[in-house]
Amino acid sequence: MSLSSTGPDTLPAGDYAHDWALVDVEASGLMARRDRVLSVAVVTVGPDGERTGEFSTLLNPGCDPGPVEVHGLTAERLQGAPTFDQIAGQIAELLQGRVFVAHNAQFDYDFLAHEFARARLWLPVSQRLCTLALNRQVDPPTDDMKLGTLAAHYGVPQQRAHDALDDTRVLAGILRASLRDAARLGLPLPLVPCPPRQDSSFMPQPPKSPCAYSNPGRLVPGRPLRQGMKIAITGSTAASRAELVARGVAAGLNMMKSVSRHTSALVGNEPAAVSAKARRAVAEGVPVIDERTFLRLLADVQPGTPHEGVAAAVVPETAAGQVEASDAAGPDAAVAPAPETPSHPASSADVSVPVPRRPVVSAGTSGKPLAGRRILVLGGTHPVAVAARTRVVELGGSAAVNLSASVTDVLLLPGGEQDRRMRRVTALELPVRDQSWLAAAPTATAQAPAAARSHAPWVLPRGGVIDLPVTTGTRAPEWHITAAWEPQANCEIDVLAFLLDEEEQVTCDEDFVFYGAPESPAGTVRLLTGGPAEQSIAIDLGSLPPATRKIVLAAAIDGTATFGDIGAIQIGAAPGSSAAPLARATLDAATTERTMLLAEVYRRGPLWRLRAVGQGYDHGLDTLARGYGVDITD
Repeated sequence: MSLSSTGPDTLPAGDYAHDWALVDVEASGLMARRDRVLSVAVVTVGPDGERTGEFSTLLNPGCDPGPVEVHGLTAERLQGAPTFDQIAGQIAELLQGRVFVAHNAQFDYDFLAHEFARARLWLPVSQRLCTLALNRQVDPPTDDMKLGTLAAHYGVPQQRAHDALDDTRVLAGILRASLRDAARLGLPLPLVPCPPRQDSSFMPQPPKSPCAYSNPGRLVPGRPLRQGMKIAITGSTAASRAELVARGVAAGLNMMKSVSRHTSALVGNEPAAVSAKARRAVAEGVPVIDERTFLRLLADVQPGTPHEGVAAAVVPETAAGQVEASDAAGPDAAVAPAPETPSHPASSADVSVPVPRRPVVSAGTSGKPLAGRRILVLGGTHPVAVAARTRVVELGGSAAVNLSASVTDVLLLPGGEQDRRMRRVTALELPVRDQSWLAAAPTATAQAPAAARSHAPWVLPRGGVIDLPVTTGTRAPEWHITAAWEPQANCEIDVLAFLLDEEEQVTCDEDFVFYGAPESPAGTVRLLTGGPAEQSIAIDLGSLPPATRKIVLAAAIDGTATFGDIGAIQIGAAPGSSAAPLARATLDAATTERTMLLAEVYRRGPLWRLRAVGQGYDHGLDTLARGYGVDITD
């Protein structure tokens, strides 16, 4: 039986041919380490597109089933269903030796990884493919990337949404069509390697409660401790480290694992030269006290100032983003400085709601002749390519970093003829322009065909700012800030996030989200990997702790390459994993940078705003993290 009834074509061969295991799970919530799988379906498909197996079942999770209005699985329906450990062997047999495929694959993969861990088994998956990430690369002319929307676009019938088995059958048809489009565009598949997951690392962990108080500053000799002070411990101690931390937390202190210039005091019994923390404290002028003094001060900790909670703004959906020429000189549009010299947001007293930012320039305005066009720049030296992409944005266009179905023009700079994508560009009969096309400022007579999407994303220049709207009467959505770049053969790029307080510092070490710790303590900020050339930061604005005033998104190169070698990075901001992006920006560092600030999501009174940054630094990740209060080398 073929993958779908959309046509007689077979699946592409070569790099696009694999044994596939298409998976869909319905769950009791959104957090894999806490919530449980309610139903699971697996359809196996061979490299030729023929279905080779199928399995589905409801599961008894042993807990409340959660949002019944979404999945329709009540406790009564699940009563008598098997538990996951009873069917884990059947699932493992279907997954073994196949590429794991799902729509928003990290969600399904993480849930199964945790279920296998609870059953004390390994998840037998070595690599996965996300059809959502694949379609973000293909970029079909749809209003969003939801499963139902893509099914309608590709002509795949859908019977019952949120039914695991039907969703998996629909996914099969979407996979077939997406693979054909990817082959036509010459896109490499965004396969993600999946190292073995064991129970010790992936059993549910309780979230750490953030400190409820603002940092009052450093401890003054002879003065008491105050709630909110950032305290670190180094070296050996008479009492256990866990006991000291627990007592400090109970007293309202912010117990840290590293030392920064914002640390209030370091507790240690050994000479300053013994540990890296102590040497850093001396260098930063942080007072060092011994364990006995710390225990004495714990008996009389003074009240602190609670973090001021700011409710998420409720902004009508019509309040879309605005990028004004005046933003370039205004305080909201300034490019963020280096983390060693952070700028401070508006004071907590500044709580007036700004006028919602609305679009100023429409797509049909003659002053923006490239509005509606998406232009891929090939060739040229890095500075020349950067200048060309900047000019494209100035003229109202969007600068692409990869070939996709939405690319309308290709700008060919010297040397671009050798780019591997030119063969596809020629086959697709895309218009190929030279440098004189931009220099002559194309006129409105060369407008691109009308886009099939009802709303095109706003194009943010470097430093551009946009409000993140919230639908009236609902809580803030989970925003996904996705970074994408041209696939690299010789290096890896890591996307990361820092959750910062009013001092532009992390409130705890766990507020640094990266590949080694892909989730903040309460799960409000998560790192998601859609492929080797795409990573996202998901931010639940409605659940962020009051102490968090800003989330800084950055990228770091693992290896000796620089962003001059990588080229541009594209970021997109969307209210959900499958939603259409509200805004896009294409960011270039200069030549030698190894780390780059991509974007900031920050509070402005009761509003949240997104700023496209694009500021690169020659130093590595350790120096970048240290500037925000995280010492990753300690």
